[in-house]
Amino acid sequence: MANTANEARCTRLAVPALLLLSTLLAGCIPSPRSPRSPSQQAVESPERFRQCVAMMRAEGSDVQALPDRTFDNGCSATSAVKLLAIGIPVTNLGAVKCILAAPFARWVRTDVQAQARRWLGTDVVKIESMGSFACRPVNNQAGNRLSEHGRANAVDIAAFQLRDGRRISVRDGWNGADANARAFLRGLHRAACARFSVVLGPDANALHHDHFHFDMGNGPYCR
Repeated sequence: MANTANEARCTRLAVPALLLLSTLLAGCIPSPRSPRSPSQQAVESPERFRQCVAMMRAEGSDVQALPDRTFDNGCSATSAVKLLAIGIPVTNLGAVKCILAAPFARWVRTDVQAQARRWLGTDVVKIESMGSFACRPVNNQAGNRLSEHGRANAVDIAAFQLRDGRRISVRDGWNGADANARAFLRGLHRAACARFSVVLGPDANALHHDHFHFDMGNGPYCR
């Protein structure tokens, strides 16, 4: 009887402790849609921008630092660079914030080629983008908040040209008949989720059926 009473007492003590531990742990795990705290968000300054540009050049990127631009409608391109050479040519890119350009260059140099060699047996020789800076609202819908593209803080990727002549597009390849192309694109998507705050692809919504969207805005969110 004594042992039974002790066991019951331990159980009563353990349950509140477990509930408290679960609550504490839950508070440490961010919701996929929760914004980052100010301490997590990069604060722009001339010194941080110089450091970012220097780091990118040390890692092998050829970048041009751009003058800050702001517009009356809230759009801006500040602490931004032009990507001249990052290992693979990328079409249609304009100004890109350095805090986005740095992980993007790493994704291009490291992840794109690794996934191409693993799943497609060849290299990527060109990446087709749908642009970076664009002064517009989210999803280009009037009344929505300003898109991260309006801050030069987003890049959209549509397709990959391979050395053997093939072209793998997000639109045709994500759910296409070629299993290796599907694996290649999904591998790139997973790798991007480890580098960017927000990653959207065809599974996110119909508006992203033909491209990957990367940005360094409020996150983390990967879909």
